[in-house]
Amino acid sequence: MADKRDYYEVLGVSRTATEDELKKAYRVLAKKYHPDMNPGDTEAEKKFKEASEAYSVLSDPEKRRQYDQFGHAAFEGGAGGGGFDFSSMDMGDIFGDFGDIFGDLFGGGRSRQSRNGPAQGANIRTSVRITFEESVSGCEKELDLTLKEECSVCHGTGAKPGTSAETCSKCGGKGQVVFTQQSLFGMVRNVQPCPDCRGTGKIIKEKCPECYGSGYVSRRKKITVTIPAGIDDGQSVRIRGKGEPGVNGGPRGDLLVEVLVSRHPVFQRQDYDVFSTVSMSYATAVLGGDIRIATVDGDVIYTVKPGTQTDTKVRLRGKGIPSIRNKQVRGDHYVNLVVQVPTKLTEEQKDLLRRFDESMNGGKTSSQMAEEGGEAENISEEKGKGFFSKKKKRK
Repeated sequence: MADKRDYYEVLGVSRTATEDELKKAYRVLAKKYHPDMNPGDTEAEKKFKEASEAYSVLSDPEKRRQYDQFGHAAFEGGAGGGGFDFSSMDMGDIFGDFGDIFGDLFGGGRSRQSRNGPAQGANIRTSVRITFEESVSGCEKELDLTLKEECSVCHGTGAKPGTSAETCSKCGGKGQVVFTQQSLFGMVRNVQPCPDCRGTGKIIKEKCPECYGSGYVSRRKKITVTIPAGIDDGQSVRIRGKGEPGVNGGPRGDLLVEVLVSRHPVFQRQDYDVFSTVSMSYATAVLGGDIRIATVDGDVIYTVKPGTQTDTKVRLRGKGIPSIRNKQVRGDHYVNLVVQVPTKLTEEQKDLLRRFDESMNGGKTSSQMAEEGGEAENISEEKGKGFFSKKKKRK
């Protein structure tokens, strides 16, 4: 018992915790680490058992009194009686709406709904690719899918015309079988789908020759999906009632269409804002002037101020992506202005630039200024060397 953690520490509560605080803490941990929620995770199963053991003791006033007095030693077979009985724990009360799950595990709480009752069909997932422009303005796409439709011969019963399904003799039509077994927590009651009828509660002796007893046939269908303006890459559009057929009269599932947005060569998106980079000539940056900026709504003319530096940020309000919930609400467009340096010049253009450079530097070009600065630096270095060499000679 020396290697066991303190029960209060396991549940994350103080030693003065009330019954409601214990129940709340255990509910959070049990939901998080329950084996059904973490299949194959042995560490989660270990934490679930640890939390269940801690709650079993602390929720019982007498066991809690013994634990507070003797610690884990109270349950080492001498001081307080060993073992933990979970059959008295009202899991339905602890987990509320989750009582049907945990009640079957521990043999208490509410029973799970019969599996042969009406149930909604499973959802179907597919994907569609659209352009960046289509994600901004919205569009319609036609999907070619294989969907299950009710068999026209048996009308969904799965039985050969003139016959009907019979009640399963193994589960009595309930669709479930129950068995108990001994576990670490005591006797555990397990509820599983009936292996004979697979949870339907019915056995089809003579199957429909068209659908082979499934009640449905697969057919290719074309479905039009409306992509709303402002949708982002990875988001999905739900088309209700286009999924798998329901079970025992239940509604069909839904069709979930994941939208894949292609990259744009100019625009980048972040939430509802758009980002791009626009080049401007050196003359425009110095003198100012109009430049053309591409936006998701088309080109706009923007006036650059004289002396604009490269990497200047410009904000175009309301030129971003429309909100998927409200088309009237839009993001902004952020533009990074970059001065474009020409790489090929004629001799005349080079001469003009040299003359401009001289006018900015008192009649000297930048290259001449740099050379003169370099000569002065070299002279000072030579003088320095002579000075230190003389010092060495004196020594």
